[in-house]
Parts: sequence; C-alpha cells; structure tokens
Amino acid sequence: MFIELTDHLRCPRDHDEAFLVLLPGKAENRDVKTGQLGCPVCGWETDFIEGVVDFGGGNSPVQETSLSAEAVKTFLGLFGPGGFAALVGTPGSLFVDLAEQVRGVSWVLVNPPEGTPSVLPSSVVRAGRLPLKAASMRGVVVGRDYASDAIWVRDAIGSVLPGLRFVVEGPAAEMPGIEVLGETAEMWVGRRSPDR
Repeated sequence: MFIELTDHLRCPRDHDEAFLVLLPGKAENRDVKTGQLGCPVCGWETDFIEGVVDFGGGNSPVQETSLSAEAVKTFLGLFGPGGFAALVGTPGSLFVDLAEQVRGVSWVLVNPPEGTPSVLPSSVVRAGRLPLKAASMRGVVVGRDYASDAIWVRDAIGSVLPGLRFVVEGPAAEMPGIEVLGETAEMWVGRRSPDR
C-alpha cells in the first residue's frame, strides 16, 4: 500500500469521516508491505500483509470490463501527474496499462480480480463498503460488478474531487450535484459539480 493513501482512506464503520492511523511493519521505499491500520474514533483496526489492506467484506469481481486503459484515461480526463484515482471491481485489471499511459497518478484498486498484486503505483484494497474519503480522488471507475449497487455508486461519485469525472459501467443514474457528460447502453461518464 502506498503510504500516502492513508490520508484518503476512511473507516468502514458508520461515523463521520476521520483520519486513519497507519503503523507500518515492513516497508520498501513508500510501499508498505505489512502493517496495521486503525481508526482512532471507534477503535476499528486491521492487519495487512503483501500490501493488501482488507477492510472486511470485499468480494472479487466475476464480470468482465468493456473498458480499455485508453478509454479510462480519456473519459476521466487524466492528463498530468499527481493524486489518486480509483478502479472499483473488474476495471482494476487495467492498472498496468493505465500506469504506463498516465505516469505519476497513483491507483487505488478496490476489490480487483483475485490475484491482482499490490505494486506501486497501485494499492489493493478489499472492502464491503467503499473506504475512500469524500472528495479525495482525481477520478473513479465503477465496474459493472458494483454499478447496480446505488450505495457503491453514490460513495464512488462522492469520492471524486469537485469538478472532476467518474465512469460507471451500468445505466446512468440521476443524482444531485452531477452532470452526465455521455452515456451508452453499457456505461456513462459524469462530472461532479464544481461547487459540491
């Protein structure tokens, strides 16, 4: 897990967002391989190994993605280095190509296909609820594995910085504070309102 990701993660329990505390065990440069992550508000904690943080309840995707790395880069408008972007579900399989095409962006792979390694510039997270803080990502892609779950879609869109974009592999949803930029039968692209 990329050490700076800690600032963008939230506790999986229901309470106001608060920072999490990372106690690294083994780290190589800025990549934490083993350690403990905990919430000072409620006392929740988890150990992790091989760089994969398990928040509990995460499932591996079973459906394929129709997206390519080039499409994700274009739809999200990711040009230039810096920050984090998230791939939820099957789109996590695209991170190697994305890392080549968009250098300097760190990727959060939430419940990617089984066996996906946590190697920089990516961090693998397993969770039953999206563990990303609000307004913390440069962009998010929600795979069809999670696109039918309104809570996952809402939380994913909420994790995008105001004015930036997201992609959902599923039918478009009407939500306050977003603008639909384009849609097909299989997916839609939107942008969070700059003032949200």
